[in-house]
Amino acid sequence: MKKIVGVLIVALLFVGCKQKITSADVAKINGYWEIEKVIFEDGKEKQYGMNESFDYFRIDKNNEGIRKKVMPQLDGTFLVNDTFENVRIRFADDQIFLDYSTPYMKWSEEILTLTDVELVVLNVEKKEYHYKKTGPIKLDDYGKKTK
Repeated sequence: MKKIVGVLIVALLFVGCKQKITSADVAKINGYWEIEKVIFEDGKEKQYGMNESFDYFRIDKNNEGIRKKVMPQLDGTFLVNDTFENVRIRFADDQIFLDYSTPYMKWSEEILTLTDVELVVLNVEKKEYHYKKTGPIKLDDYGKKTK
């Protein structure tokens, strides 16, 4: 019985410690994000190593903007094309959503975590996408990473 009560208390702590995302946090989504892993509904994980593309978000003060796939190059530039998704931030009760739209479809993802360095979203298929903030890759002549 003590074990059950202990497990319940720990579970309540995790639920109670869920990050509250505010409208002031929305600006943190702007920039380049690299996927680290996906957690499936059954708990299995798929880890990502080096990624060929990043997600670039640009959201304005009206909570509208775009998401675009970009390909980092070793000289610090990005290969881009004209393809993008329109994004709108939507607040509903205690949740925040990314509402995407293209000429062909619409879909939403719930933002679970949003910090300066981490983004976690949940889609309708119950897949959690974990991203880390990143930026351009620039290597000097000796293979050393430069700022």
